[in-house]
Amino acid sequence: MSGRRTRTPQDPVAASNSSDALSLDSQLCFAVYAAAHAFGRTYRALLAAHDLTYPQYLVLLVLWEEEGLAVKEIGQRLFLDSGTLTPLLKRLEAAGHVRRARDRADERQVSIFLTEKSRALKGQMECVPDEVGGLTGLDLDGRRALLDILMNLRGALHAGTGEAGPESPDAGRTTKKAVPARAGTAS
Repeated sequence: MSGRRTRTPQDPVAASNSSDALSLDSQLCFAVYAAAHAFGRTYRALLAAHDLTYPQYLVLLVLWEEEGLAVKEIGQRLFLDSGTLTPLLKRLEAAGHVRRARDRADERQVSIFLTEKSRALKGQMECVPDEVGGLTGLDLDGRRALLDILMNLRGALHAGTGEAGPESPDAGRTTKKAVPARAGTAS
């Protein structure tokens, strides 16, 4: 036997214990990436009953907050370019969740509106954040703290690369808006 220990995803080595700065398990970026995939798998299972993909769900979350947004505004909120967002919106429209309308003042602008079907779906989906949040193993305070950390991380990374995010110049700072008022929104 070689004496080499094989680590499983359930047995990560903490970065502080690793002498190799390039080991996979010491990479913050990989931990966030892998967690994002785990969230995706979890949401996929919950959203399948509603024939929604996770990106479609995110669009609906934005529109449930404020409908009638331009495609560009939705893209800014979700960090998606129009080449990714447009086909997604077309699929949501074909499924009867949204309708697209050209702006009368500027024909180049397309605004997105909810349909009655997607307004009714909002009530059915209100339990999803709580379900996923409960699966994280974190209590509500832990989820809120993690949300703040991740929002600050995102803001700092955008600022560090010179990219503009959808937030104001205060991007990355903890605000009242960043801390969810409901238990389910910190998932």
